[in-house]
Parts: sequence; structure tokens; C-alpha cells
Amino acid sequence: MKNLVVALFFFMACGGSSTTDAEVHGGPDRGQDPATVDLAHEVVFANEDVLWGFDFLPDGSMLVTEKSGTLFHVSGGEGVVVSGLPQVRDAGQGGLLDVHLHPDYTENGWLYLSYSSTEGSGSGANTAIARARLSDNALTDFEVVYKASPNTSSRNHWGSRLRWGGDGKLYFAIGDRFNRDVNPQDISRDGGKIYRINDDGSIPADNPFVGTEGAKPAIYSYGHRNPQGMAVHPETGQIWTNEHGPRGGDEINIIRPGINYGWPVITYGINYNGTTITEETEREGMAQPLHYWVPSIAPSGMAFIDSDRYPGWKGDLLVGSLKFAYLDHIAMDGEKVVREEKLLDGLGRLRDVRMGPDGLIYASVVGTGIVRILPPE
Repeated sequence: MKNLVVALFFFMACGGSSTTDAEVHGGPDRGQDPATVDLAHEVVFANEDVLWGFDFLPDGSMLVTEKSGTLFHVSGGEGVVVSGLPQVRDAGQGGLLDVHLHPDYTENGWLYLSYSSTEGSGSGANTAIARARLSDNALTDFEVVYKASPNTSSRNHWGSRLRWGGDGKLYFAIGDRFNRDVNPQDISRDGGKIYRINDDGSIPADNPFVGTEGAKPAIYSYGHRNPQGMAVHPETGQIWTNEHGPRGGDEINIIRPGINYGWPVITYGINYNGTTITEETEREGMAQPLHYWVPSIAPSGMAFIDSDRYPGWKGDLLVGSLKFAYLDHIAMDGEKVVREEKLLDGLGRLRDVRMGPDGLIYASVVGTGIVRILPPE
């Protein structure tokens, strides 16, 4: 890949515990060229910027993050700017990232945000997770519940989706911060990890590295590169993620406690300049992905289809492709990928995807805004 393409891809796309062999090893599926399925769509919020994440409020309106640092409250196609945000470092792949409501939002009013924060030690910034309440389109009671450290001048690999697991804990991703040889395999450092915390930022007593000397106790799994998609399986409550590989080797993983997912010791990808990162694609004690893509699709938002509005699709997976500008419909049979199909092919770079309260698929498309995919007639 030529240097210009490499640089553009960097800017735009990027987006041990004891286990059984069955948990760590398996035969991952490799991505194939998917066919295109034409379904109609309609724009529900027009915006030409990068809308990084969105979530639905109980009344059906939406909170939408704009990477450059604006939070919108969207209702009836119009977006009102929400005040009270912290300072956000909009640089490279960083900025205002995900937004996610507490599962008991109607009772406690908490919403959660991830963003690039300059607060803390070191120059530059790192990923922060915060919570706040919404009142009259303003954030109140704002507090940081986790801040990765130290800050770094890198503009790449922030993560950072947020999801509530079936166990009621908040899971989130922080990328390796473009420091692959240091962060992902070191549980004493932030970066290249999936984390698990209580809603107030405290650490669950059953986290896998609680009591491990030197380890950051919020870490749930490690050996990740740059997870930008996260979804909760509607039946098992397990956390599934997708993450960017280098050149090739994007992955889907089922996240299990204490597991090492291998980056950069094992990978199905190579360096952007075509050189080898490692000869190993598997190693004892390191998890194989459920699915991987060669070439890379640059995956982002991720959701399970949990409604009957699209016949035969319930239980399937949706993953946005930044690189090829489509929404990947992944037909599933349990934990086996059956086939892939392109939705919204060529509309734009797919940044996030959610199931709406009406049972329809909503997606964030760079240059277009939030769209709703209509079921077949």
C-alpha cells in the first residue's frame, strides 16, 4: 500500500488467567466479499460531520456525539446543542466519542460519555469515561469515572465504545494508543484493553485482575489493538467487540474475563508498508478471533438485530465498515458466521449502528447523518 494511502487510512479509519482450550482456541471465520442487499433508508438527522456515537432516550429522541466536540439532543429531525461538556481534544481519531445511557436511566438519569481528555498526567491526552445527567439540554453532575493514563501525544487508537453487560456492569474499550509494543500485553498499563467497572467508577470485586500486584484492576481483557465496536448478545449477555487490525486482521471477539487476545504477538494482519509484524497467527493461551477480515474493512459500530422487523435476521450482527463505506449484515448461526451482506453500500463511511426502540436499524453515516433502514416491503 502506498504511503499516501497508509497515511489517509491512519487518519480516517483507526478507526494471564487460566482458561480451557475451548475458550482460547478455535477456527476463526475469514471475511469474504459480501453481496449487496438493497433496502430503502431515510435520513432522520442530517449532519455532514463525523457523528461518532448515538443512543436513544426513553421518549424516542436521541443523544448524538459529533467528534469535533458537540453533543446533540435530536428530536423530530432537529438537533439542539447540549451544553456542559468538558474540554475535548479533537485531534486525529480522537474527540467526543461514544454516548450510552444507564440501563436504569429513567430512575437515576445517568448518561455516559467517552472522549479524548487532556486532564491528568503527561502531555497530550488519553481516553476518559464520564457520567452526567441531562437537564434542559445541559449536562449536570458531571464526573469522570475512569481516565486512562498517562496522556500521550499520539492522535490514534482511542477506542472507545461503551456498553452495559448482562451483569449490569459498564464495559468500555481503550485502544493501544498507537504504542503496540508496550501497552496491549502489559496489564499494569492502560491501552489495548477492555475494561469493566461499576456505574460509579468503582471496581467490581470479581474483576479478573483484582488483587494482582501492579495490575490495573479495571482491566477485563487485554491484547487488543483498537476496538471501535461493542455489542451485548441479546441472549447470553456477553460482550462482543470488533477491532481494527493493521493491514488485514480486523477481528470480532467474544470478550471473556482475563483472556489475552494476542495483539501484537499474534495477528492475521501485516504492517501498512507490507512488512511482517509476526509470523504467528496463534499461540497457546491467546484467544483466536471468532471472525476476521482480510483485507481490512476498518470496522466501527456494532449491534445485534433483536427485532422481527427484518424477516430472518433476528440474532444476526451488524458492523459498520469505514474503509469500504457499507453496513455489514453478518448472518449468524450461534457463534458461527454464515454469510455477509452489504447494506447502505456506498452511502458513506459507517461510524455507528443501533437498534431503535421501534425495532428498526439506525446508522451513523459520515457526510449524511443518522439514517433509518426500512424493512423490506
